[in-house]
Amino acid sequence: MRLTARRLRLGSGLVLLTYITLHLINHALGLWSIDLAEAGLTWAMILWQSIPGTILLYGAAILHFAMALRTVYQRRSWQLPMIEWVRLYAGFSLPWLLIGHAVSTRIAVSLYGVHLSYRLVITNIIANGLSGWQLALLAPGWLHGCLGLWISLRRYDWALRAKPLLVGVVVLLPVLSALGFAEMSRAVEAAQAFAVPPSPAALARTATLLFWGRVLAAIYLAVIAATWLAGVVRNRLEAQAAVSD
Repeated sequence: MRLTARRLRLGSGLVLLTYITLHLINHALGLWSIDLAEAGLTWAMILWQSIPGTILLYGAAILHFAMALRTVYQRRSWQLPMIEWVRLYAGFSLPWLLIGHAVSTRIAVSLYGVHLSYRLVITNIIANGLSGWQLALLAPGWLHGCLGLWISLRRYDWALRAKPLLVGVVVLLPVLSALGFAEMSRAVEAAQAFAVPPSPAALARTATLLFWGRVLAAIYLAVIAATWLAGVVRNRLEAQAAVSD
């Protein structure tokens, strides 16, 4: 059972790490031009919005989240070092990001026929004051995935020899991604001075998507809190039973 759980966690984690890696690379392409980033986004949409890609991505997210909840429920003590709290935050941040991704992409496309582009996404992010939020979620998810992968690879000699190169990639890719996203944001903001203001229908659509994003995020946090509380209650009941015996 432990071996199966480890493999499920690793397999689902690799899918999510692939998603977030491509996401970061797409952002980094913005350093060269927003059009190049748009081309990367087009290929990413072909991959992740296909039926197999959708099943693989969201199936992996659900499975990885379920495994994380299982860990939270089974934990006996919450007196953890700071690094463990950082790891927990990093692990739970990516599904939160995927909630926003599902609302702003899959639901927007399915319900409203929205044609996604970096220009549209960045415009909405800037309008809602969330310019740094997506990167703030991507970076911990990236770190969590890289640490999990390293735990599996560190037993191999070639991985130990390549460790300096791997550390460089872990550090450099998020930096390039942040710089690329910032460059695209500047380009979009400069173009907005000449853009046509959004229509009332577009504003209403954005407000609806934001509402459902907040609802799903609240449900997500409530599930985590309920799982933690269930684990605490279970631990106390077991402690009382041990005292009674």
